[in-house]
Amino acid sequence: MQHAVGSPLPPPHQPGHGPATGWSPAAHHPGAPPPGAVPQGAVPPGAMPPAPGFTGGPPPHTAHAPGPAPVPHAPAAPQPPQHGQPPQHAQHPPQAPPGPGPVHPAPDSTGHIQLPPGGPVVMPSPPPGTAQADTGATTLAVLLIGPAGAGKTSVAKYWAEHRRVPTAHISLDDVREWVRSGFADPQSGWNDHSEAQYRLARRTCGFAARNFLANGISCILDDAVFPDRPAVGLGGWKRHVGPGLLPVVLLPGLEVVLERNAERSGNRRLTDEEVARIHGRMAGWYGSGLPIVDNSHLDVPATARVLDDVLSRAIASPPQW
Repeated sequence: MQHAVGSPLPPPHQPGHGPATGWSPAAHHPGAPPPGAVPQGAVPPGAMPPAPGFTGGPPPHTAHAPGPAPVPHAPAAPQPPQHGQPPQHAQHPPQAPPGPGPVHPAPDSTGHIQLPPGGPVVMPSPPPGTAQADTGATTLAVLLIGPAGAGKTSVAKYWAEHRRVPTAHISLDDVREWVRSGFADPQSGWNDHSEAQYRLARRTCGFAARNFLANGISCILDDAVFPDRPAVGLGGWKRHVGPGLLPVVLLPGLEVVLERNAERSGNRRLTDEEVARIHGRMAGWYGSGLPIVDNSHLDVPATARVLDDVLSRAIASPPQW
């Protein structure tokens, strides 16, 4: 039985039965006949070659006598073309287009940026010789301490905004007030609940500062750290940020603190009695070895310049705390 050029040959079958079960032309590659199949253009053993000019298909009124199934054998070599018939060429299947290669992101696309993990902040190296450290171009971790009304937050914001290197400002009071429901306001009384929220806010500030510093961003924090209360003392800040933290105390006179506190509103405004009590306890920083700035007669920009001078000296001779 002859078939058109290019179509796969079905397996032999007995007369009166259809093709073998499960056979599909698409399952056989036209360019690589399976073992036992007769290549295209070849004449099966015992069969007559096609007549000249015959292009395929069964001849009319042709009957085939039943016979045994052919025994599988090695593929026969292609027969030379008959006289007057053009040579047959092997049919090659169309090549599939190449699969997609690795996708490279566009130059302006945002990919995964590996950030270095935060670690304990170390003390910056002092400049060689007698040169003064340039704090405006040095990556620092600073803790601004002072009573309510000392100007900690205002000075810290200004100092961070006017440096030549990236600098972040973190206020512990702001982080503590992230708790919107169930906030333990220290003005309502200092207890286990308010102390736990303070400790959590301090640890959060320290974690943020360490990550900022690990990625080349300086950080200035502000908090009313008491010298006589270990729970809210410097030990926790040193533990959460690292030994390179530079603490500086802002301690203006009581009259200035009371005046600034009167300009506040909401839960940031304290009673005069509370302000006087906190200010008196902050006086314990005198004699501690920490640098203290009396900004009673300094505005915010002037206090920020004094802060730079104090930090430059602290880098050259770190305070012992």
